[in-house]
Amino acid sequence: MSAAFRELLETFPNPYPQRDYTIETICPEFTSLCPKTGQPDFGTLTITYVPDQHCFELKSLKMYLQQYRNHGAFYEAVTNIILDDLVAATQPRSMTLLGAFTPRGGIRTNVIVEYKKPA
Repeated sequence: MSAAFRELLETFPNPYPQRDYTIETICPEFTSLCPKTGQPDFGTLTITYVPDQHCFELKSLKMYLQQYRNHGAFYEAVTNIILDDLVAATQPRSMTLLGAFTPRGGIRTNVIVEYKKPA
């Protein structure tokens, strides 16, 4: 699953690799399926990262995220998988992914996962 989706991610050279700076990308229309009920899950993904040599290209990110529309995964799993794929594609200095999922049964869930490049 993840390897096939990961192939959709494209990158481009970081125009300022000598400088630490933060890129924040907000994806307010993320959808996946609950593996237990088959019902759609909706959320906003906020990707914050300090690039090293590569940045991810936004259209490819959109195409990548659309693959999850019909994929069943719990919030915790899908958030970690997406972080792993983005890190594999870009090899950033650091990256945080916040998955803010809409309420289901009166309960709202946020999943925050982080990556820091080893020193």
